[in-house]
Amino acid sequence: MTDAALPPDRGGTVTTAGQPGPGRPEGAGPDRSGTGRRTAPAPSKPRRRPAPRGGWTPWLYLAPALVVLGGLLVYPVYQLGLISFLEYTQAQVSGGEPARFRGLANYTELFADDQFWQVLLATVGFAAACVVCTLAVGCALAVLLTRVRAVPRLVLMLAALGAWATPTITGSTVWLFLFDPDFGPVDRLLGLGDFSWTYGRYTAFLLVLLEVVWCSFPFVMITVYAGIRAVPGEVLEAAALDGASQWRIWRSVLAPMLRPILVIVTVQSVIWDFKVFTQIYVITNGGGIAGQNLVLNVYAYQKAFASSQYSLGSAIGVVTLLILLAVTLGYLRLLRRQGEEL
Repeated sequence: MTDAALPPDRGGTVTTAGQPGPGRPEGAGPDRSGTGRRTAPAPSKPRRRPAPRGGWTPWLYLAPALVVLGGLLVYPVYQLGLISFLEYTQAQVSGGEPARFRGLANYTELFADDQFWQVLLATVGFAAACVVCTLAVGCALAVLLTRVRAVPRLVLMLAALGAWATPTITGSTVWLFLFDPDFGPVDRLLGLGDFSWTYGRYTAFLLVLLEVVWCSFPFVMITVYAGIRAVPGEVLEAAALDGASQWRIWRSVLAPMLRPILVIVTVQSVIWDFKVFTQIYVITNGGGIAGQNLVLNVYAYQKAFASSQYSLGSAIGVVTLLILLAVTLGYLRLLRRQGEEL
């Protein structure tokens, strides 16, 4: 008997071995009962995802770098923290007396010193001004690079890289010569006579701020410029066609799209500017008149090496490290709360 000769089912339709009947889904399994009806397929078991390959391989590639970082970072930080809990002066360094454990006594002495709080406040204000000025100059020049032609862009980038590549002590010495009251050309060009920039507290801080911005803005400029070049041109063209000004395009279009990059340059600038040492030490000759231009790093240097109080200098270093960690983690946490992906 052929398939066409099969008897009709109760619904009056003819079912064949190759066609599904009513109530049977398309693609059902073959008939096992001899009635011409197909059976539903058995549910398939979920497949297991393959285990990730490579296990320890990435860590093996990172091992040399981790060893170097451990020797250059972890061990010095450990020694810094250890000395901050000891009585460690010139007598202990020379071996005349053994180092004694003092617990938190060094931190108690440090926090009871009014000069420490004055230096901390000056450091926070100076670092904040440096970060704001560096970001402003770097971002403005990054936008300018996208507006000029190839030759001016190349000249500006080479000049910026030259400032960035200049050693800090060399740049600070040259900057000090430019503003020298006797031989510097700046006072003559501005008609200030023999005005001393390093005599007053705020003018000395301003001079150091200018030098810090000069040697720091190239990193911000190049990083932000690379981010702007990655923004689709259609987005900027659409904003320009809508009549947005350059400032509005930066504030409403570029800045939100470049937020992850701005986070990186901001955190880096905070770390660099908060621990400024060479510029202050060279330009103000070790902290200015009567220590009026001290920042935390210079203050720690004076305590540790000028006064031979190595334990107090280490305690200042630990406090500086904790402040930087708190600022960085707090900033990243705030961005995560706002839903930003880093």
